[in-house]
Amino acid sequence: MSSAEPAAAPRSPLVWVFLLLLMLGSGMAIPAQGRVNAALTREIGDPVLAATISFSVGTVVMILATLGTARGRRGLRRVAPAVREGRIRWWYFLAGCAGGYFVLTQTLTIGLIGVAVFTVAVVTGQTLGGLLWDRIGLGPAGRMRLNPFRIGGAVLTVLAVLWAVSPQLEAAGQGAAWLALVLLPLSAGFVQAGQQAINGRHSAAYGGPAPGTLFNFLAGTVFLLLIWAGKALVSGVDPALSSVWWHYLGGPLGIIFIALGALLVTRVGVLIAAMGMIAGQLLGSLLLDVLLPTPGSLVTLATVLGTGLTLVAVILASLPDILRGRPSAR
Repeated sequence: MSSAEPAAAPRSPLVWVFLLLLMLGSGMAIPAQGRVNAALTREIGDPVLAATISFSVGTVVMILATLGTARGRRGLRRVAPAVREGRIRWWYFLAGCAGGYFVLTQTLTIGLIGVAVFTVAVVTGQTLGGLLWDRIGLGPAGRMRLNPFRIGGAVLTVLAVLWAVSPQLEAAGQGAAWLALVLLPLSAGFVQAGQQAINGRHSAAYGGPAPGTLFNFLAGTVFLLLIWAGKALVSGVDPALSSVWWHYLGGPLGIIFIALGALLVTRVGVLIAAMGMIAGQLLGSLLLDVLLPTPGSLVTLATVLGTGLTLVAVILASLPDILRGRPSAR
């Protein structure tokens, strides 16, 4: 993998504000997707099928968007040369399996461990993954320096999330088997950070996020279809669909997260992109709990202040790059 520093012009603080807003918008798509997929799961009674439907809808939308636009078709024509030149490796096309695993984990565990614990586990995995993938240079920016600001921001992010969801954690004491389930979303967050790094490679190679996002949804759909088929062979299934139109918005919301994430990784690196999207996840969850509360929704002062603290963590981790004008690589 290349360790060269990305060619980028110095950025003004206003550009960093715009990038932060994109990170927040991308992250906010995740709790919205979780709410939609949870509703679909309740409607059809099959979390694996719900995840498969979500990815399948996203795949159809991406096929239409990529083949139906000149920019998308132009990006697809750059795929074969990028592979021949070694800029894209064959296993990059499997990154969507990580997204499929994340959505599957989301639908399987939230009902068992609760949204708060799921969020903490995913955020911890994303943060650890962001640190590792930046350090080894999995993303398009190559190896990134892990300076005290980045490490401190990462630690502050996890602490802020723990603070934000602490009221829900205190209300949900469980046993060892319950704690073992936490490893699933933690690992999902870890591999999802790697997925975003690889998506950044796709985006940089093709001049845009559309082809890489399409490949993500294709791989994730195949991955989930295989799991659903295996489940059908073992225990049988009763395929069902929902008649509620918004139950099928999980895929499009996933497109927002994956496409913007792929673009952001090329601009700010894996760790800061992950942290910014984490802040967006908490902000999106907070807005949903305030505007569209569900049973179990709990908003306290700690929720609000912890969410705000994640924004401080992102700014802290980004501070050297903001002052320098672009991400530092080594």
